[in-house]
Amino acid sequence: MYLHLGQDTVIKQADVIGVFDLDTATVAKRTREYLAKSEKNKRVVSVSWELPRSFTVCAGKHGENETVYLSPLSPGTLEKRANNLL
Repeated sequence: MYLHLGQDTVIKQADVIGVFDLDTATVAKRTREYLAKSEKNKRVVSVSWELPRSFTVCAGKHGENETVYLSPLSPGTLEKRANNLL
């Protein structure tokens, strides 16, 4: 199954490691460091030009080099979309 993150971005639901609220998750220093490192390594994909509300971490090939998708959709909306696919 696939999960639509917004705009023209669709990912495999099986590759999703986690969906996080950008406002609450970035309070933690480790999360900010993780996002900064991911951006430095060019592993962050912005789904739209709108202000992001969530980020989704997806596994890369063979479990390495995960990709972070910034989405304007809330984590609750993404959860509802994922549950409707099941």
